[in-house]
Amino acid sequence: MTATLPDRNISDLVLVVDDVPDNLALLHDALDEAGYTVLVATNGEGAIARALQALPDIVLLDAVMPGMDGFEVARQLRARPETAHIPIIFMTGLTETEHVVAAYGAGGVDYVTKPLRPQEVLARMTVHMQSARQARQARNALDAFGHATMAIHADDALASGRAVWQTSLARELMQRYFDSPAGAVPDEVLVWLRQLARDGTEPRPLTVVREARQLVLSLQQRTADDDWLVVMREVSDAAAVAALQQTFRLTLREGEVLYWAVKGKTNRDIGDILGSSPATVKKHLEHVFEKLGVETRNAAAALAMSKVRQLGNWHGPG
Repeated sequence: MTATLPDRNISDLVLVVDDVPDNLALLHDALDEAGYTVLVATNGEGAIARALQALPDIVLLDAVMPGMDGFEVARQLRARPETAHIPIIFMTGLTETEHVVAAYGAGGVDYVTKPLRPQEVLARMTVHMQSARQARQARNALDAFGHATMAIHADDALASGRAVWQTSLARELMQRYFDSPAGAVPDEVLVWLRQLARDGTEPRPLTVVREARQLVLSLQQRTADDDWLVVMREVSDAAAVAALQQTFRLTLREGEVLYWAVKGKTNRDIGDILGSSPATVKKHLEHVFEKLGVETRNAAAALAMSKVRQLGNWHGPG
């Protein structure tokens, strides 16, 4: 049975990793009282499994544990695009310079020393949680409008590359179109990036065709870390309908009716396509006009085409 994940709209999610039960209990109680949802793990393997399943907003990670230590846990989380963005605060009794350097080198953003003081831990978390929350909202907003985004770190010759981070929709599209494992960059994409780097001209999109669907990849910019920032959008009837739904807060059927209306289909045509009567189609269009704030079919079509073209999901009447 699939585990039920916590509701992110209720509270932020913290993963606490420590092999000492007293430390887990101390932090769990303090974080719970502060309004956080808390998950715990007692070893490195469990921490990675929990992080991949729940994608916490922040990880409090014990540096020294039997078996896989916290430094290796952090390196593995940083190496995976689905968890690379999660801030990690190390908890350690090791304050020598080399251990602090090791914590940051493994991908930590901060550290607290043991014995743990819950108020200090909460104060350190607050600083990093705000950035993590903003980043999560930005990724969710990109996905909500069909803007699947991926940052690719490539070697100097672009002979190989890996995804530094991906939005959830980007991971789904990479799997669907390339059967690509997490973090891997398909050869087809690397060849495209090599050509862009060699030409030095206005970046041209890469179109990947799979049966009736098309995936269009566009290079947006290079990041501050000199990674390639790529945006993907799916071009299909389904993608356009989904964009209309999201943009205008329509039901699925209203989105379908508006889509075919923009395509120039009559109410009878739309009814035949969707298996509805022309009268039902007319009723759906009335609801659409009301939600779009227009009074005519032409006005609705013009507004729909304008908005969805801005989002890059429209591929014209036909």
